[in-house]
Amino acid sequence: MKNPPVMDATTRRWRAALFLFMLATGVSMASWVARTPAVRDALDVTTGSMGLVLFGLSVGSMAGVLASGGLVRGRGGRRAIAIGAGLLVAGLLVIAGGAALEVSAGVFCGLALFGAGMGLAEVAFNIEGAAVERTLGRPVLPVLHGCFSLGTVVGALLGMGLTAVRFPVGWHLAVIAVAVAAAGVWTVRAVPAGTGQEKADPGDPADSDAASDAASDAASAAGSEGGGGRHPDGIRGQLAVWRDRRLVMIGLIVLAMAFAEGSANDWLPLLMVDGHGTSATAGSLTFMLFAVAMTTGRFTGGPLLVRYGPAAVVRASALVAAAGVALVVFSDNALLAGAAVVLWGLGASLGFPVTISAAGEGVRNASARVAAVSTAGYAAFLVGPPSLGFLADHVGLRNAMLVVLVLLGGAALIARALRTPPSGAGEEPPGTPAPGARQSDLV
Repeated sequence: MKNPPVMDATTRRWRAALFLFMLATGVSMASWVARTPAVRDALDVTTGSMGLVLFGLSVGSMAGVLASGGLVRGRGGRRAIAIGAGLLVAGLLVIAGGAALEVSAGVFCGLALFGAGMGLAEVAFNIEGAAVERTLGRPVLPVLHGCFSLGTVVGALLGMGLTAVRFPVGWHLAVIAVAVAAAGVWTVRAVPAGTGQEKADPGDPADSDAASDAASDAASAAGSEGGGGRHPDGIRGQLAVWRDRRLVMIGLIVLAMAFAEGSANDWLPLLMVDGHGTSATAGSLTFMLFAVAMTTGRFTGGPLLVRYGPAAVVRASALVAAAGVALVVFSDNALLAGAAVVLWGLGASLGFPVTISAAGEGVRNASARVAAVSTAGYAAFLVGPPSLGFLADHVGLRNAMLVVLVLLGGAALIARALRTPPSGAGEEPPGTPAPGARQSDLV
């Protein structure tokens, strides 16, 4: 068997740019979360009213996620990342201005812009990351998502420090916006044109030659022409990929794993405070422990994937996460429950990136498949966990987490769907260089 391709300078720059911007998005998200109490105080609103303000983030995020797949297919990943970066920066600046001027509607609009930028950029990043994996023949997405997790740790620590010294929230977010803008400019320059694009846009003369070449290569890599027929655009095109039974199973796995991760992000501090009687500070530290475990799992999971394969790794990950959730739910010892979030974080860390990688295997409709699974995962991440709050009103937050436990058990049972499919079904065998391996030439 041949060794994986040697990484050239262009591909190295491509990968580094993705890592950098995912780190920047993690820092920006955690910076906002850490300063949420300061923003609420600046707006002088109730917790219920603040919930309505925060709804802007969910609305924007879902809009961005739903729009991203079509934008990538029509204009390429680089264009989606550029637009997403612009919306991220604009959102942070509008949030900063709204907080400084004490205007709730301004913060709502800023969060909507910020969420739309996150949704657009992150789906495009998954498509780009899957393309880099096909180029290199080794895992990239776990580390890519690990950079986001590392960014959340850095952003949370920075936010805690600036909160402690009473640094103005507006200036804090404005500085983060400048840093994200700088990272975005470098990333857009480093990412090749046309990744994931199904066809060139003849109305764009500035990009006509590059887009033509990019569309040719990307269509080959993404399989948009697979079998001789162009994959249809629009909603029908997005839904067509779900005819693949294996992709449906992968989608169910990503739903469960993303739900487990999102539930911790949304509820873990409150779960420790209300469910185990800890202090608010202890609840925040518990969430920090979860974020560190997520980061560690994503940065160290690559060798496990190479040795054992994605099916075995995700099955074990789901069981480890389930063990952590079970201890948090059933243990009456707050210290044990707090320590168990390490298992929860380690187990949830690889689920999302590994399922995205599996969706992009082979060369048939790879970008459409990655976009579809990414959308399903982000929908579960953003929309699913808040629903636990309604259930918790009736059964308590600890008991509501049993939903997470059941979903993780289901993911472990169907993890075999992540096995590399046989090469006879229109997929390339894993050791065969894909046409997408030349995507670094698109620059």
